[in-house]
Amino acid sequence: MNNRFFGHDLISVDSLKRDDVELLFQETGKMEKLVKDKGGDKKLEGKIIAALFYEPSSRTFSSFITAIQRLGGGFIPLNGMMNTSVAKGESFADTVKVFSAYSDLLVIRHPQEGTPKLAAEYSNVPVINAGDGSTGEHPTQALVDLYTIKEHFGEVNKLQILMVGDLAHYRPTNSLAKLLTLYPDIQLSFAAPEQVSLPKHIREFLAERKISFREYTDYKKILPQVDVLYVTRVKKEYMSEELYRQVQGSYIIDRSVVECMKNNSIIMHCLPRVGEIETSVDNNIRAVYLSRQVRNGLYLRMALLNLILGKI
Repeated sequence: MNNRFFGHDLISVDSLKRDDVELLFQETGKMEKLVKDKGGDKKLEGKIIAALFYEPSSRTFSSFITAIQRLGGGFIPLNGMMNTSVAKGESFADTVKVFSAYSDLLVIRHPQEGTPKLAAEYSNVPVINAGDGSTGEHPTQALVDLYTIKEHFGEVNKLQILMVGDLAHYRPTNSLAKLLTLYPDIQLSFAAPEQVSLPKHIREFLAERKISFREYTDYKKILPQVDVLYVTRVKKEYMSEELYRQVQGSYIIDRSVVECMKNNSIIMHCLPRVGEIETSVDNNIRAVYLSRQVRNGLYLRMALLNLILGKI
């Protein structure tokens, strides 16, 4: 299968074809086996990634750093840019040019939508978007989520997927909704308070690709048909205090919710959670957010780095 990742940016899931996703998933499975059998190897020895995170991150940042380490490479970890020359007023363009001179790949998270795409114009090494703005994308998280879904069910087409919560400010669900259009028989549903409903550009994207979807405010009536319940955090950092008070706690996943779901269904959340899934749900067989979903983040990012930098 042709490796179209080699030497290229990953800014949006728009750039991906079904074959690209399948190749990445094959490599992800290999990386899981590698980690379990040997802990890692030296596939990317001599390669350096620079992680430039202008916003806080736990899982995305740590999994990329761990991924390059397990493949024998090195890293420049900047989780927060205030201890760099950014604090002195250095421009974004200059920062990108400097760190692309030191590394073989940039992983960038930024609060302003479109900034990773701009970085790709300044950089002479590949750029991976690790999340941009409140209405942008988070392509690697969407790929992790899709891999987790396929791993559990064996197939994606015809599944009923429900995304719940603050959808107006949630870039992982933006990317996941767009990525799922590669599977034309998918059944998509969204539930959100009216104040934080699905962004207009995602609605338009789905409509352009002739993907039918439904929107709800009360999601519980469709739970018995749902295969994947994807829960989101209310993103306080992207809204006013007043709006936060209005929508926080609108949807809480507890045992009573879970009992309405199919036995083989799964509950997902890319984390962190802030009360929207009660801890009493964590040990339920359907809950994959603290187990498979987190671990798959490492394996998939290992696979992606190897495909971009290693030319398999």
